[in-house]
Amino acid sequence: MWMRNKVKRNLVLYVFLAPAAIYYLLFHYAPMYGTLIAFQDYNPFRGMSSSPWVGFKHFEAFFNSIYFYRLIRNTLLIGFYSILFGFTIPIVFALLLHEVKHPKFRNLIQSISYLPHFISTVVVAGLIVNFTSPSTGFINGLIEFFGGTRIDFLRESGWFRTLYVSSGVWQTVGWSSIIYFASLTGISPSLYEAAEMDGASRWQKVWHISLPGIKPTIITILLLDLGRVMDVGFEKVYLLYNSTTYETADVLSTYVYRSGLEQQQYSFAASVGLFNSFLTFVFIIVCNRVARKLSGYSLW
Repeated sequence: MWMRNKVKRNLVLYVFLAPAAIYYLLFHYAPMYGTLIAFQDYNPFRGMSSSPWVGFKHFEAFFNSIYFYRLIRNTLLIGFYSILFGFTIPIVFALLLHEVKHPKFRNLIQSISYLPHFISTVVVAGLIVNFTSPSTGFINGLIEFFGGTRIDFLRESGWFRTLYVSSGVWQTVGWSSIIYFASLTGISPSLYEAAEMDGASRWQKVWHISLPGIKPTIITILLLDLGRVMDVGFEKVYLLYNSTTYETADVLSTYVYRSGLEQQQYSFAASVGLFNSFLTFVFIIVCNRVARKLSGYSLW
């Protein structure tokens, strides 16, 4: 009776919640049943129920693969660099915006910084290809203008991570700064006024008022980002990499694609993808505990 009354009282809220719940059930939880093929020699003609079980055979094959360490290294490095720059730069950008006192100028900067977020990954990859072209690219034109030699960026493995991370920061810095800027606007102006009366400089106000004021937000976003450190975006890597840049560009998600769809090793690809998900799970658990011990803030 108590539960029935509670549901009736909050019926509108449950109706609003239903589409999101159905989405996650259908597209995130239901497909988890398919991970069983990672422990089988899956045959699409025989189906999951008739394919033989092989245990951890495919996991062992992946761990003993010559590509194992390269894939883990590339995934971790690209994910780490993306967090290092993609997490810190929006905070700095939000702090700078907060210091802009002219509302119209601040709104103009915000609007311009948001625009790249709405550009699709395919278009961003196309822009990178055009701008870095060794023959007609804008960047190479500048390099040659200042006396340098043209560089084939997309065929030199040493440049891939720089292109990937910098383009990601350009695309997301404005959008990612929204939540930090909103948190900054929630800080009481009386704190800044009191600091000014005490003779605090602008840097001291940022360090002792602004940053502590958004500390919970920073920690929450950092934990969410760390949970995705192994989830390097497949689309942009796939659109930009080639066989000459595999040494620094090939990550777990692209390896799963090549193994599963191109080479039709379905069970092996599923085991690699499941291993990637397990690493992500471990990262978020460990980072959440570390954050709770060091700062007192955590996701749960």
